[in-house]
Amino acid sequence: MIIGFVIWSLVSIFLLGIGVSAWRSKEPVGFFTGVKPPEVKDTNKYNHAVALLWFIYAICIEICGIPLLFLEQNSILFIPITIGGVVITIAMCIVYLQIERKYRRI
Repeated sequence: MIIGFVIWSLVSIFLLGIGVSAWRSKEPVGFFTGVKPPEVKDTNKYNHAVALLWFIYAICIEICGIPLLFLEQNSILFIPITIGGVVITIAMCIVYLQIERKYRRI
């Protein structure tokens, strides 16, 4: 399952890249696909908060994938790994909505 872990790790690296891009951006970054970025009070703090969210998400996804190194193919333990990825993603969306609420210009 090393190939599975390598692919999982590549996805985590891609997510880290999104975080780096958000950190360096001078304009407010979008989060959801197809949705314009919000007008924010402080672009720099907003972008750093979103970037930090992406960094934490990438680390959590990577940690969730570590068991792939030790499992045999078609193991029943793939189910909790998959569910963990979904739960982490939903939590990320909820945290983003809180970040948006905090920095949105009224």
